[in-house]
Amino acid sequence: MIIRKIQLKDAEKFLIMLRALDNDTAYMLYGPGERDTTIEEMKKRNKNIQASNSLLLIAEENDQIVGYLSAQRGFANRIKHSAYIVTGILKDYRGRGIGTTFFEGLEIWALESGIIRLELTMMLHNDHALGLYQKMGFKIEGLKEKSMIISDHYVDEYYMAKIIAQPVTLEEKTCE
Repeated sequence: MIIRKIQLKDAEKFLIMLRALDNDTAYMLYGPGERDTTIEEMKKRNKNIQASNSLLLIAEENDQIVGYLSAQRGFANRIKHSAYIVTGILKDYRGRGIGTTFFEGLEIWALESGIIRLELTMMLHNDHALGLYQKMGFKIEGLKEKSMIISDHYVDEYYMAKIIAQPVTLEEKTCE
C-alpha cells in the first residue's frame, strides 16, 4: 500500500474510486450515480488543490486508488490557519491502517503549512469513523441537526475539530 499526494495523472483513477465510494457507503456526501464530474473537471480540481496549498492524499494498491484524505485550507486570511477534512476509504480496504496513516500525514502537512485547526463533519451513526477521529485527537464541538437526507430520513452530523499546535502570542511569552 502506498500513501502519497495526488498527481495530475491520477485524475481518472481518482474519479473511478470516488464513484465506487459513492456506491460503497452511505457515509459520504454523494449517493450512487449522483456524481457527474468529468475527468477534465477532476484534473482542474487537482490543480486547484495544489495552487491553494491544500492537501489531497491517496492510498494506492496495485495501481488502483482505494482511499483518500482531502484537507482544504481556509481561503480567507482569517481562516488560513484552518483546514476542512474529508476522507473516504473503499470498504474492502478499511481496518488496514490507511485512515491512521492519512491522519499522521495530515498532521505533518499541517505543521509544515502553519495549519493549527483541523475540522470535519461526520454522520452520528458512523461509529468506525468516530473511533478513528477520536483516536487521532479530534473532539466533538457540536451537533449539526438534520444535516442530510438519506433514504428519506434526516441524518445528524457531528462538528469535530483538532487543534494541533497552540501559537504563542506576545502576551504569553515569559523571560527569566
